[in-house]
Amino acid sequence: MANTFTISDLAQEFDLTTRAIRFYEDMGLLEPERSGPGGRNRVYSSRDRTRLKLTLRAKRLGLSLNEAKDLIDMYDSPRDTVPQLKKFLVVLAEHRQQLESQLADLEATLDEVKTHEKETRSLLAKANKAGSAA
Repeated sequence: MANTFTISDLAQEFDLTTRAIRFYEDMGLLEPERSGPGGRNRVYSSRDRTRLKLTLRAKRLGLSLNEAKDLIDMYDSPRDTVPQLKKFLVVLAEHRQQLESQLADLEATLDEVKTHEKETRSLLAKANKAGSAA
């Protein structure tokens, strides 16, 4: 039988809460089997574990869960990989553009903070000079 995992196994391995894993399940990223009375126990497959790992990687890249799901679902399908790779490049390019825009905004804000620091130091120096002259 293939490797299986409990929700606690995955939570511990990936340092997540079981609630987060259930959320990923609700989003359609994971599809565990059910066992036990009334299907209360979730049994995750190696495929679920891989999908969770890919989901977390996509999140670290800053992709939305929907983008992550679309990409992971593409890799799950038996279709040709060329369209999948092209789609991934589009998603990465859009994300890179967004990050570059955020970086430009941060750099502008940082420049503004540096200007205010310089002005404040100058005012403080003038105030100290005036205070010691009096």
